Amino acid sequence: MTYDERVVRDEEPGTVYDRGPAVVDRRVTRTPSGGEIAARIVVLLFGIIQVLIILRIVLLLLNAREGNDLVSFILNTSQIFVAPFNGMLNVNNLESGGSVLDVAAILALVGWTVLEAILLAAAGIFRRESTV
Repeated sequence: MTYDERVVRDEEPGTVYDRGPAVVDRRVTRTPSGGEIAARIVVLLFGIIQVLIILRIVLLLLNAREGNDLVSFILNTSQIFVAPFNGMLNVNNLESGGSVLDVAAILALVGWTVLEAILLAAAGIFRRESTV
């Protein structure tokens, strides 16, 4: 990120440089630290995982037709991230009519979010803090 900065300094009266306020213009370039880049990557990857799991929950609640290619892709892809959470509770699914509440997917959403928070905290250790 690049931005222009204008600094106005008041010189002490009675000095050789007593000509009023001095204006200094400079261009400042700030690059993200390794910790900031790592945090951005973590947020992107876990955001994709969370969106897939949320879409899975909504599609199963709406009794979406699994013969549709898009629905099938979302359900199959999200199953990879939900599978570690299957069997944690006595009930994985609650069914009513054709709708299914995927309890394992809700647990997966919570679990992946907690893991994201832990990784973001670890990436925050390596962030540069401004000294201004």
